[in-house]
Amino acid sequence: MPYVGFVRSPHGPVKTYELILRELERNGFSIEFSKHHWAGDLPFGLVMAETNMGEVAVRWALGREFTMELEEVDKETYDEFVEDTIEYTNADSG
Repeated sequence: MPYVGFVRSPHGPVKTYELILRELERNGFSIEFSKHHWAGDLPFGLVMAETNMGEVAVRWALGREFTMELEEVDKETYDEFVEDTIEYTNADSG
């Protein structure tokens, strides 16, 4: 099953990307491939990863401290989450 998540981070895109991947690994996910989408002029983005436990998509935004919530969802919910986030940000891959 795929997973979606939400992160708050006081850091910029590069550091937030690193922290999300580290937190996934700390929670038992083995990252096989990952990519990061963000809008350069907006304080949020989307990290996507293929893992040993399924696909993961994490939407992040600026916040006071790093926090992460993750939940297992069905494929349709995952696809809508990714599509809506990328469409909203009109993000470029990084």
